[in-house]
Amino acid sequence: MKWKLASPDPTVVKELTRGLGIPGLVATLLVNRGIVSAFEARRFLQPQFEHLRDPYGMRDLSIAVHRVLDAIERNEKILIYGDYDVDGATAVVILKKALDLLDARTSYHIPRRLLDGYGMKSDVVERAAIEGVRLVISVDTGIKAFDVVEKASQLGVDCIITDHHLPENGLPHALAVLNPKRPDCSYPDKNLSGVGVAFKLVQALLMKAGREKLLPSFLKIVAIGTIADVVPLIGENRVLAKLGLEGLQVPVNFGLKSLIEAAGLDGKAITSSDVGFRIAPRINAVGRLGDVEQVIRLFTSTDEEQTRILAGEMNRLNRERQQIEDQILKCIEDRFDAEPELVSDWVIVVDGEGWHRGVIGIAATKLTERFHRPVLVISREGDQGYGSGRAPNGFQLLCALDHCRDLFGRFGGHAQAVGFQLPISRLGELRRIVNDYARQTIQLEDLQPSLEAEAELRLSDVDHALFEQIQRLSPFGMSNPQPLFLVRDVRVIADPRVLKNRHLKFRVEQDGKSMDAIGWNMAQHCQPIVESSQLLSLAFELSESTFQSMKSLQLVVKDIHIH
Repeated sequence: MKWKLASPDPTVVKELTRGLGIPGLVATLLVNRGIVSAFEARRFLQPQFEHLRDPYGMRDLSIAVHRVLDAIERNEKILIYGDYDVDGATAVVILKKALDLLDARTSYHIPRRLLDGYGMKSDVVERAAIEGVRLVISVDTGIKAFDVVEKASQLGVDCIITDHHLPENGLPHALAVLNPKRPDCSYPDKNLSGVGVAFKLVQALLMKAGREKLLPSFLKIVAIGTIADVVPLIGENRVLAKLGLEGLQVPVNFGLKSLIEAAGLDGKAITSSDVGFRIAPRINAVGRLGDVEQVIRLFTSTDEEQTRILAGEMNRLNRERQQIEDQILKCIEDRFDAEPELVSDWVIVVDGEGWHRGVIGIAATKLTERFHRPVLVISREGDQGYGSGRAPNGFQLLCALDHCRDLFGRFGGHAQAVGFQLPISRLGELRRIVNDYARQTIQLEDLQPSLEAEAELRLSDVDHALFEQIQRLSPFGMSNPQPLFLVRDVRVIADPRVLKNRHLKFRVEQDGKSMDAIGWNMAQHCQPIVESSQLLSLAFELSESTFQSMKSLQLVVKDIHIH
């Protein structure tokens, strides 16, 4: 990859170093993130519950609170309408918990990914009205549900929409629309996740009821949904994630305990990476292959044995998801071998018969990371294709689909993640149009993968004290990435080894200091290193591993330049 090295203003770095009494490297990392004042830095390094914003700064929130409390007083039935991903499921959990605390009559509906598809549906609201529901509250969905809200109104059902997706062509005519991204909302934190927006409603409700002391107990679930949705972990999201992760160290909820045990994290300090790669995938697997109602039951059950059974089922589904994913990726590799021109397209479009629709999005993500270009993966089912797409930063994938919107039965998503359905007969047109669009909107160099490093180090700089200082910036995620460093001209001092046919492990030395290095899914570099002078430059993240109660630092290699 092409390497870029950040160049923060040295004067600002010195001022932060002197003003806060922090190491120069930590100050450098802060400035790289746009944090240039001591006030900003203190709030960033030490997030507090008091840093959460007043929820009433969000447009329509007071209307929503009044209507919910009115429904509780009248003993009306309230339906929570969610979504099947981690963000949506966790939003249902926290809103249901809050409403139950306030003695509301609640039920919930979460669509099944393969049977119901994405978004709110009129028939669900019609059934709810027949059952006596008079208030529907959406979480992580609904900002485009114009027809559904209209149908609800005709049936005498009020709707409160809580969502974080970007509105298009106005807003539904709901009683209240809580979304910091709506153009007329002045709420400063625009990047809340779906569970984050739902939490602002919960925050206001419990404040109004004089039960705000219960709010910190919600943050563990909020943190899981926030981190899983890959929203920027800055501002209010950082407070929610940081405090929630701290709470995960001492879980009380039986379901949370069982899930943490199932993920192999019991007794460990849980990080944002653990949530993203071990906890969230188990929740997500239920939405992709099973019924998300299992997630709600997991977090709301007071039967510890039942939660262990549910967490075990989530483990099983996650293993099944991994197997299906491997099979799809193997089919795609075979397709690339047979048609190598597919890989050289500006947008990679690949299709296969009967690929599991719940998993093709993960396959698209992995291909985008590997080839650093937009990817559409399509499952052929009869005469229809069901697709999922991902794109690297800098390419507006949703705009590309909008450019050929007449091809689709339906489509939607974000700049970097989309889903769609179209007739198989139009796959050729799709490939041609999206590639023409990409050719006109991006440059060839945009497709060359690059890494942006924060600083250049010597191995002699790396010790546990440095690691602890870096950890002060956690939790890491979008807009606050795990710091990436460069070290040049290190020598390999033992033959590299391949682990599990995929991973690369080796040991390097510089200035008399040696360290272990691990490269996940980098086995292809083993033989070139053996055949080289064994002098390398590395782009790496720093991590701590524990073996038999002994902690040691290692370099997690992201790229290798072989000299």
